[in-house]
Amino acid sequence: MTKVAVVYHSGYGHTQKVAEAVARGAKSVDGASVTLVSVADIENHWAELDAADAIIFGAPTYMASASGKFKEFMDATSGRWMNQTWKDKLAAGFTNSGSMSGDKLTTLVQFVTFAAQHGMLWVGTGIMPGNNHSGGSNEDLNRLGSALGLMTQSNVDQGPDVAPPASDIKTAEAFGVRVVKTAQRVAKV
Repeated sequence: MTKVAVVYHSGYGHTQKVAEAVARGAKSVDGASVTLVSVADIENHWAELDAADAIIFGAPTYMASASGKFKEFMDATSGRWMNQTWKDKLAAGFTNSGSMSGDKLTTLVQFVTFAAQHGMLWVGTGIMPGNNHSGGSNEDLNRLGSALGLMTQSNVDQGPDVAPPASDIKTAEAFGVRVVKTAQRVAKV
């Protein structure tokens, strides 16, 4: 059984919707066991993160960084960093913001750096960029064109019942599949 944990913070529900889609995609792979963890409930789930083969980090991008609540989670892992508890686990990440760019790349770089400090191995999207040619559209997978990690966008005047759009949710599901399948390939080596 490949164990995956999706740990996230969501301020307004949009990032939770993405986290649920990532988890749904991961669960769709045979042999995957997936735990979805809000950082608000992290104290009850440390053991599941420690036992996971892969941890997927998710937070909204606020002011060019992961949200403060997610940063508190990151800081709370310092004992695991000291003991290298997560060394050689796979890591991946996703973020959501109101703007198309919204400086989401800085949040993903923050996650990559965090994972590297823990000795983890990073998994990117593996999805070719969409919506980058005259025949493309907002309905394409990976419409925001990110390779480092999953980026989604939610209009600031729409709730999580509407945003992010369906293409971003489908991309999130595909991303969850990718992380699990990568973990399964690594386990065979």
